[in-house]
Amino acid sequence: MFEIRTGNYRQTEKLGEILAQKAGVTVYAMFGEMGCGKTVLSRGIVKGLGVDADVTSPTFALINEYRGEGKSVYHFDMYRIGNEDDLYSTGYYDYLDSGSALIIEWSENIVSSLPDDCVKIYITKTENPDERVFKISGCEEFELTCD
Repeated sequence: MFEIRTGNYRQTEKLGEILAQKAGVTVYAMFGEMGCGKTVLSRGIVKGLGVDADVTSPTFALINEYRGEGKSVYHFDMYRIGNEDDLYSTGYYDYLDSGSALIIEWSENIVSSLPDDCVKIYITKTENPDERVFKISGCEEFELTCD
């Protein structure tokens, strides 16, 4: 596991973009409290996967689909998932088998159902309201380089 800090939302989005290019996986599992930057990071991951989309929080829809040329990215919000029946009703397992990329917010609610080879991203806020700390496992360490 390695750690990266960002100082603003642009750096957080750029981190997602680089992560998507470096990780080479299909499942990105995010952990963190409300307002910590999961959707901003998701926007960067979608961009890094080569999909041009208006990324928004899937809070009310549970799943947002972003389509690009020959690929789809599925963005889940597992906040309201309380048990295996709830998870099954989202179609999660079918999406896992689709070969498409999955971005999962509130992964703490489905830990036992995450694939072993997923990238896990733990996000925390700091005393600085714009700064975030990302602890990442499941991919090789890299540096955040951006303006």
